[in-house]
Amino acid sequence: MNVVCHYSAGPGLMRRLVELERQGLSVSVCAMSDHARFVELLPATEALWHLLEPVTAEVMAAAPRLRLVQKIGVGVNTIDLEAARDRDIAVCNMPGTNTQAVVEMTLLLMLGALRRVSQLDTATRAGQGWALPAELQDSYGEVCGRTVGLVGYGAVPSRLAPVLQAMDARVLFASRGEKPNAVGERRPLQALLAESDIVSLHVPLTPETERLIDADAIARMKPGAVIVNTARGALIDESALVHALRTGRIGAAGLDVFETEPTPAGSMLLALDNVVCTPHLAWLTRETLERSLAVAVENCRRLAAGEDLVHRVV
Repeated sequence: MNVVCHYSAGPGLMRRLVELERQGLSVSVCAMSDHARFVELLPATEALWHLLEPVTAEVMAAAPRLRLVQKIGVGVNTIDLEAARDRDIAVCNMPGTNTQAVVEMTLLLMLGALRRVSQLDTATRAGQGWALPAELQDSYGEVCGRTVGLVGYGAVPSRLAPVLQAMDARVLFASRGEKPNAVGERRPLQALLAESDIVSLHVPLTPETERLIDADAIARMKPGAVIVNTARGALIDESALVHALRTGRIGAAGLDVFETEPTPAGSMLLALDNVVCTPHLAWLTRETLERSLAVAVENCRRLAAGEDLVHRVV
């Protein structure tokens, strides 16, 4: 089976992909930035292992042998699901494979924002770490004793909540339905925003959640609160966030995702000292890649055998 892995692969992953030849999979690796190579590969592609670059109707039309779009991750908002249905192309995701990695990165961004790690790192490397202004002392904080509001209560927040509670944080969460075994107190979104010292986003990007955190939502939040986003960039109105961070209405932000990706070097968010950021890699660990590869290979095996696919969306 001809497979395209639409992502850059490091040496370890490349070795694993070459080994898949023994299982009947011929995997071509194509960086998301290499559009010309991607176009060349599409006509022979039977399974596409997809990460972030949109899989549009045009992409599917250029791949007449395509039978499976396998999302490496959970969110399928970057795949034209209607076009897949029309062409009888299966779409699958892999819930749970990156949960632990995202939990750990979310906590890392919370701590990094509270302790101004980006600013301290830059100053220390420049030889200015011991000459920081004294007023910065008022900016440093701990998770312990703070109220953390989790927007959404799926796999990541349900695993993160007990960790936060063990750190003596008070945990709130907002969810569509009841969560009988949840750790924390359920709140409507507006109440959660008003009560939380830290707000962390864990919902999919849909028309209803786009710019969920806008100027009005920010106005409901505690002055100096922290926003963390490891879900999707478009959940936040970035212009409103920049204004709030500049004025101190929002104390700090920890961001792994952005409205535009790759994030332009001139982004105003990147120029702010009270922002800790990473390039949409919360999911990426060696362990995540191993778990993801196992699901992707299994679905290719099932596709070839005519068996039901796991975690099928379309």
